[in-house]
Amino acid sequence: MPVPAPPAAPDDTADSPAARRREQRGWYIYDWANSAFYTTIISVFLSPYLISVAKTAACAKDFPSVAAATCSADFDKLAEAHPGLGYVDVLGADIRPAAFFGLMLTVSVLLQIVFLPIVGALADHTGRKKEMLATFAYLGALATAGLYFLEGDRYLLGGVLFILANLAYGSSVVVYDSFLPQISTAEERDRVSSRGWAIGYLGGGLLLALNLVLYLQHESLGLTEGMSVRISMTSAGLWWAIFTIVPLLRLRNRPVPAHESTALRSVGGSFKQLGRTLSELRRYPLTLLFLVAYLVYNDGVQTVIGNSSAFASEALKLSKETQISAILMVQFVAFFGALLMGWLARRFGTKNTVLGSLVVWTVIVIIAYFLQEKAALQFYLLAFAISIVLGGTQALSRSLFSLVIPKGREAEYFSLLQISDKGSAFIGALTVTIAIQLTNSYRMAIISMVVFFIVGFVLLAMVNLPKAIRDAGNEVPARI
Repeated sequence: MPVPAPPAAPDDTADSPAARRREQRGWYIYDWANSAFYTTIISVFLSPYLISVAKTAACAKDFPSVAAATCSADFDKLAEAHPGLGYVDVLGADIRPAAFFGLMLTVSVLLQIVFLPIVGALADHTGRKKEMLATFAYLGALATAGLYFLEGDRYLLGGVLFILANLAYGSSVVVYDSFLPQISTAEERDRVSSRGWAIGYLGGGLLLALNLVLYLQHESLGLTEGMSVRISMTSAGLWWAIFTIVPLLRLRNRPVPAHESTALRSVGGSFKQLGRTLSELRRYPLTLLFLVAYLVYNDGVQTVIGNSSAFASEALKLSKETQISAILMVQFVAFFGALLMGWLARRFGTKNTVLGSLVVWTVIVIIAYFLQEKAALQFYLLAFAISIVLGGTQALSRSLFSLVIPKGREAEYFSLLQISDKGSAFIGALTVTIAIQLTNSYRMAIISMVVFFIVGFVLLAMVNLPKAIRDAGNEVPARI
């Protein structure tokens, strides 16, 4: 009788160039799909709308004699005039409506910090990355589409759906990123990562543009403002679900070494593998140093972006229309910016390009401090500069990280990268809070980010990338 062939060893990049390009094109589309959640839901619509729903609930509970429209418009004054009132209940705790979205975001981030390493370990241990990508993508898309039912006083429904969607989003990105080393060679990595990030900006920006047209023209279309927001949020879930079909058709799982087949044992094995990965990280000190550098400078990036609207309104006194148009411009210009930085990486080296982008970020926040009030043109120019380096900084960091992690452990290590991304958000947020508390100035809060870019620059410059890549057992590209 013929002897069965032994299980195939994992083979990340031995596919033909045509096969790799097919998977890469499918992989790009998931960035196009999930970016709708970040731009439409997190960046623009959910926060103010969820806060308004929480205010409606607080009005109904604490100010029932005040007309709903009047209560909503004068809510802050009513709450200030009646200490102890104007709160919503969250598991027995009294929470101000204005703080409700921030609380839900914090809870979702804390859950990601706990959950994402488990997701990464399970993906690597079972090898069923495509199935896990589908599960998390459609769970997140379904929760996002469910925001259509966020109306009246259903603030808790909105909070739960957002937590579920954001947790699923982060989990899917861990699995998605872990495909990068498997579908591209070391020489292709920068191009593939940059192109995926660029296409994500394009997809997210396109849906956001359509939704902003709907929102701004809702009266002429016979819709209430709330209905236009709910339709926009639902569209993000549908967009996410529909375009996820493409990567699921193109991507394929890679074989992994034999392991226990039952789901329960796979989960148990994943926990053990995660423990080994965290313990063995000290064997890769340069990889750890890169993670710390990324944590620092990416926190500066995320904090600047997360506070840009508040900076525009509080420090520069710019209108909502100016802010919205700037957001749209950033989305579309960032598409070209990510591609440009990918080209610069191929010409000057990836590490040098990222270091150069950190210099640009430092200059940006210094210039922001000196912008004049109501100077929309100055703000647009600054937003344009941000859009050039925004996607490229993160995309090239992703490709660099993919080179300094051991094969077969991609999802686990990318979960650590995501934790560095999510967890460090607390540091930047705390820095901004302290700066505003001490100075009552958003200008001082923004310029304080200079520290993050300078420290991140120094730490990244200290990383010996060729040695880090060799220590992880990977091929060193010709230009890095």
